[in-house]
Amino acid sequence: MQQEDRNDRHPTGTKTRVHSGPGLRIEILGAPVFILCLLMVVIPGCRRHDFPQYPPNYREYAYVTNGASNTVTVLDVVNVRLDRELRVGPNPVAVAPNPTRNEVYVVNSGNGTNLGFVSIINTENNSVAANIQVHRRPISIDIDATGDRAYVANAGSNTISVLDLKARREIDAIGAGEEPMEAKPTPDGKTVVVPNRRGNSVSLVDPAVHGVRAFFTGCPGASDAVVLPDSSKAFVVCSGGHQVMAIALARPDAHPAVPDRLEAMLDVGRAPVQLALKPDGGEVFVSNAQSNSISEVVTTTNDVGGAYIMGDNPVHGLVSSDNSLLYVANLRSQEVTIYSIDDGKRVGSIHVGDGPSAMAFSAAGHLLFVVDARSADVAVVRTASRSLFTMLPAGRGPNAIAIKSFRMP
Repeated sequence: MQQEDRNDRHPTGTKTRVHSGPGLRIEILGAPVFILCLLMVVIPGCRRHDFPQYPPNYREYAYVTNGASNTVTVLDVVNVRLDRELRVGPNPVAVAPNPTRNEVYVVNSGNGTNLGFVSIINTENNSVAANIQVHRRPISIDIDATGDRAYVANAGSNTISVLDLKARREIDAIGAGEEPMEAKPTPDGKTVVVPNRRGNSVSLVDPAVHGVRAFFTGCPGASDAVVLPDSSKAFVVCSGGHQVMAIALARPDAHPAVPDRLEAMLDVGRAPVQLALKPDGGEVFVSNAQSNSISEVVTTTNDVGGAYIMGDNPVHGLVSSDNSLLYVANLRSQEVTIYSIDDGKRVGSIHVGDGPSAMAFSAAGHLLFVVDARSADVAVVRTASRSLFTMLPAGRGPNAIAIKSFRMP
């Protein structure tokens, strides 16, 4: 019998595709999670524990910056669907959630000559609530643990903007090195770690005195930094070479006081571009873009445990909350590879969209959202089965993602 396809569009927006012929097959495209999981009797892969039961006032959204369309795509994480697309500023390149308030911050880098600004999104109604002007070519934003201060790296003006998030204004601009890429505050709030890419250096900013406390050279193409949970040490990738800089951070309250100091230069793969820290702080994983590998560093001893082949051009790693698995996005491919930390080996890969680049876990950890830069979409991966669940649309040139969960008042 000749096979026929019939597509019906329901009022809810859910699209049903019926394939007749040997073995009836029905696909529900774009259906909310609760509809899909009603079918778990006939679809064994959809298990109730894969999708948490949320209270009615619970909200969770993923925010994806689209650099080529000047928008932010808002995804509903609870129902796994597109919520809306927000117009922001020119060339949005970074996004970060506030840990204590229902806000998300988007860095609009501009065209390189005009001043950039930060858009504040009210996550309760997903609208742009305000804009804060910063300086030329802002490229990243990081929020301190209190949720009161944000630090924006202005790559085009060699400064760090300090933002008062309650007052929604810039309160300081601190000189850094040449082309700062990030401004990572330590958990204790006493230091901001600033990699300076063109300056081949790292600045340590003291927020209390609004100035640079220490300065370390010899890190070609310094770009990404992580800080241990106890604020004792920072690691910075030297993307222009093949090393990671380990810096012991000052402890002025120790007896005797301990100053900032360079602890080690660690040899890793070629063109290290990003660091993924285990939640427990015990190890950090280096994505080596030109070696197609990741390097494993023990943070207490600065030992490089080895390099492991991942995929084509690994650019972003993310460790699961239980410290067991590392997910690696490989930009020149359509795959996210999975590395078992305890076993020290690759344990699988997941086919996603074209050019996976940035990733974020849902708050419960049951879903992994993968931004696909080339196909302009977001792959949604079920972590329990390590399989692709669905694909959601993004704007043109998606480049970063952040997730915010909260309960409505």
